[in-house]
Amino acid sequence: RHGALGVDAYRDMGYLPEALRNYLVRLGWSHGDEEFFTTEEMIGAFGLGAVGRSPARFDFVKLENMNGHYMRSATPARLREALEPVIDKAEDGPAIREALAAGAEAPLVMLLPGLAERAKTLVELLQSARFLFAARPLALDEKAAKILDADARTHLGALNADLAALDEWTVESVEAAVRDYAERTGLKLGKVAQPLRAALTGTSTSPGIFDVIVALGREEALGRIADQAA
Repeated sequence: RHGALGVDAYRDMGYLPEALRNYLVRLGWSHGDEEFFTTEEMIGAFGLGAVGRSPARFDFVKLENMNGHYMRSATPARLREALEPVIDKAEDGPAIREALAAGAEAPLVMLLPGLAERAKTLVELLQSARFLFAARPLALDEKAAKILDADARTHLGALNADLAALDEWTVESVEAAVRDYAERTGLKLGKVAQPLRAALTGTSTSPGIFDVIVALGREEALGRIADQAA
């Protein structure tokens, strides 16, 4: 039943056309142990002699794994282009487009490689990027709320002052400030990074936290931290 859907339907479900094409070519056909092919390689390698006699079974788990591979291999520009129909179909699509026009475009493109590391479809990727479009104060999910206990909020307040004093807002300078704070207070880096992640994204997972801080920009990042600080 699912295999009869059109290409546009799979695109709306968050699959890259190149991943779907590769999956369909491999459905019932093999070429040694190779799994991934460019279109040119498919044309050159395909032959009816290697098509299996048994009926093929459409496996969404395998398709998702292949799609994840293609997403991780894609350039930020390709991922951003591929997100367009997914945004169009999203219930909050108009709000996302408004946020993109208001300044979230550059942060999104910057973080796309990190976001793609944890996603198997473009729908999942967009979901994980929603913190970029959220208005302050951020709503916290259950795990983020648990992370932001009284001690974490106190550390956020002190760390926010250190970050606000930075002359440069770069991944290197932000990471150095966070690591320095952890060393001064005798905390493991995770005990500092996780509260930052919760405050900045409202969740317990994200791309690299220093990338997130820089992508959000000084004003937005400091504001989100301050919203959750004691």
